[in-house]
Formats: sequence, C-alpha cells, structure tokens
Amino acid sequence: MLSELKNNPKVVGAKQVRRSLKEGGALRVFIAGDADPQLTDPIRAMCRERGVPVEEIPSMRELGQACGIAVSAAVAALVR
Repeated sequence: MLSELKNNPKVVGAKQVRRSLKEGGALRVFIAGDADPQLTDPIRAMCRERGVPVEEIPSMRELGQACGIAVSAAVAALVR
C-alpha cells in the first residue's frame, strides 16, 4: 500500500488533500495515526461524505518517507 505512494501521482499535506477531495481527484487518502486529530478528523469526514477510502499509517515519519519527502506528513492522497 505504501509503495503506491512512491510510484503514483499524489498530493501531500492537509491543504492539498482537502483541495483534492473537494475537486474529486482523490482516489485514496492516507492518514498518520499519530497526527493531530484536529487536523485529520475533518479530512476523515470529507472522505466519508465522498466515499473515498482511508488507510491509517502508524506514524507521520513513515508516511513522509513513503511519499519520498524528507519531513513527516500527517496526510497524503493518491490522485487521478
């Protein structure tokens, strides 16, 4: 599942993921389990409303590495 993030089009970060969800471009959303719920809960709700599957990743560090960035990431999404 995390290998998909390395090899496919993606967006990283809450702002980009929210935009992708609003525009209908998000195919699957990945959320770090140790991310701030105030940040992730609204994104989870948007995913439920739009029928986009959510996968939880154990840590922000692991999600950032899977996205190929040098910093931690709270959320990311595979996009069209």
